[in-house]
Amino acid sequence: MERGSRILEEAFPDPVPECGEDIPQYSAHQWDTVPTSQHGFARDNRFQCVRETADTVSFLFSSNEETKEVYPFDFELMVTYVLKEDRIQVMWEVKNPADETMYFTIGGHPAFRFAGKDEVKADYLLKFPGKEELQYVLIDPAEAAVDPKKVHELKLDGECYQVSEELFEHDALIFDGGQIGEVWLYHKDGTPYVGMKCEGFPNFGIWSVKDAPFVCLEPWMGRADNIGFDRDI
Repeated sequence: MERGSRILEEAFPDPVPECGEDIPQYSAHQWDTVPTSQHGFARDNRFQCVRETADTVSFLFSSNEETKEVYPFDFELMVTYVLKEDRIQVMWEVKNPADETMYFTIGGHPAFRFAGKDEVKADYLLKFPGKEELQYVLIDPAEAAVDPKKVHELKLDGECYQVSEELFEHDALIFDGGQIGEVWLYHKDGTPYVGMKCEGFPNFGIWSVKDAPFVCLEPWMGRADNIGFDRDI
């Protein structure tokens, strides 16, 4: 995974309590309106290591006075990583200690660095097992929101799509409707490099930036608002 990059210095793996941005960066809760920020606040805070074994580590982040200023709920967020041979299992646990309904979204933002020092996006393929084509939407930069009326097709060749700089020229590709439960980065010669299984996630983002030596594979439970969303939770 990519670490230490200036581009990703704020890209904590778990955006909470939202993935993307709300319009106009406010969320309505009962009669209150609270400010929000892109990808939420969890990534800006320090997690406490509460468990560490030879193959498992767990980190905890809980609500406090500062989080209450931007998110009016008590919560506990536990992130656990388990090493199983050549795989890493990631588990998110969100606990609501109160009786009221707690609104939130959560998602991953891991960046996978290319294997070779001089490799570029064109050296890789995206592989979607069992898929022939996918549909995605984009974020309208002028609105900072998704335009659901403009749906784009990603037509695959043998379950694969060539990675390129042009693929991300309009920011992240957002796949709704639980289309992606498994995705891989393959070397262009057809050998697998790294993959992700994430069954049950309704949204998925694939993202990179110009000339960056990585691709982000991002399972989300929720995403940025659609254009024109009226803020009625």
